[in-house]
Amino acid sequence: MEEAHSGICGAHQSGPKLHFRIKRMGYYWPTMVKDCMDYARRCQACQFHANLIHQPPEPMHPTVASWPFDAWGLDVVGPLTKSWRSLVYSGYNRLFPKWAEVVPLKEVKKENVADFIRTHIIYRYGVPRYIINDNGKPFCNSLIDKLFYGVEAVLPLEQQIPSLRIAIQEGLTEEENARIRLEELEALDEKTLEAQQRLECYQARLSRAFNKNVRLCSFQVSDLILAVRRPIITTHRMGNKFLPKWDGPYVVKEAYTNGAYKLVAEDGLRIGPINGKFLKRYYA
Repeated sequence: MEEAHSGICGAHQSGPKLHFRIKRMGYYWPTMVKDCMDYARRCQACQFHANLIHQPPEPMHPTVASWPFDAWGLDVVGPLTKSWRSLVYSGYNRLFPKWAEVVPLKEVKKENVADFIRTHIIYRYGVPRYIINDNGKPFCNSLIDKLFYGVEAVLPLEQQIPSLRIAIQEGLTEEENARIRLEELEALDEKTLEAQQRLECYQARLSRAFNKNVRLCSFQVSDLILAVRRPIITTHRMGNKFLPKWDGPYVVKEAYTNGAYKLVAEDGLRIGPINGKFLKRYYA
């Protein structure tokens, strides 16, 4: 098997092809198929140079916001230059589902992130119901927890603030402006519910189409796995097509919900959280 698979004329073929080649050479034993499959699966070169997996390992988990800016997504991108990083944030709302903003940060510390959330999100849109992030240290710490919990959001609409701009542009009196604004507020819930129903139907169609290609694959703590060679995993970029496509092996340190994992390398370096679609099982 070793000579036929990785010898002088070996082509690192898959298990079924390896079995067929050895059989043509005139060899046979009862567990031939199983042995060829196991040998090809555990080949080091085949595991590190295998093609990338394009099938999703988890079904789609749509995010539905009950009202505009109900939820926010935060992530740190970079470093874009030698001394600057970017904090990308996006509000999950029905009007602008792909709208995002970027703020440059010189240092990604918990104090800077807390100040950013307070000035750019809370002061502008109110306290969100929840924030989606990658469980990084700048987002999960005691300072962030003390800003967010135990505070009830108060929206400007609850104070019945009149719109001076509309009153001036339309030439309306104060009574007419108040009446029109009250009618808009009364119809707001109905329009919001209609928009949410349409969004949920759209997301359900996307989920059905996405889940047709799902190949369920989950890992447990202490499993050995390989990770796709990417800038977030290795410091050097892949500039040669003959370099391996996978790095590792790594050990699963923590398993989060919806297919996210934290890894540990042999030297103790912690990686992640990383999505399960960039991982595959390693066979020693």
